Amino acid sequence: MQSNYLIVDKRILPDYYEKVVEARNMLREGRVHEVSEAVKLVGISRSTYYKYKDYIFSPSNDTACKKAVFSMMLSHEQGILSEVLNGFSGMGANILTITQSLPIHGIASVVLSVDMTNISMTTEAIVAQLLTLKGVRSAKLVAIE
Repeated sequence: MQSNYLIVDKRILPDYYEKVVEARNMLREGRVHEVSEAVKLVGISRSTYYKYKDYIFSPSNDTACKKAVFSMMLSHEQGILSEVLNGFSGMGANILTITQSLPIHGIASVVLSVDMTNISMTTEAIVAQLLTLKGVRSAKLVAIE
């Protein structure tokens, strides 16, 4: 399976990529409270921010822990969430948080934040493995740090 990720020297990229990361960091750290304020300060448009905010990440200074957020749609059946948690455990992951919505029409939305320090698999392989589990209707990587 081919990876969707590249490691690229930022010097060859347009400057707005780095500005998107800077704006997101400003929001996360509470230096600004609204996207419009952050994009104005860094000098990009709101549309540029929203277009790239979920696709551009800078390497974390804390290399001791790799964190990722996965979003899944699960069938509302007994044991399905347990299977997902066991799947992550079997890969060597540590679950940090679990957020589950109320099931609607037999489907529940689940968001997991995961410590992936001990996982050697690619995120694509993790998602592919999740999709093989009974009751997992969809799975995707939301963010990684």
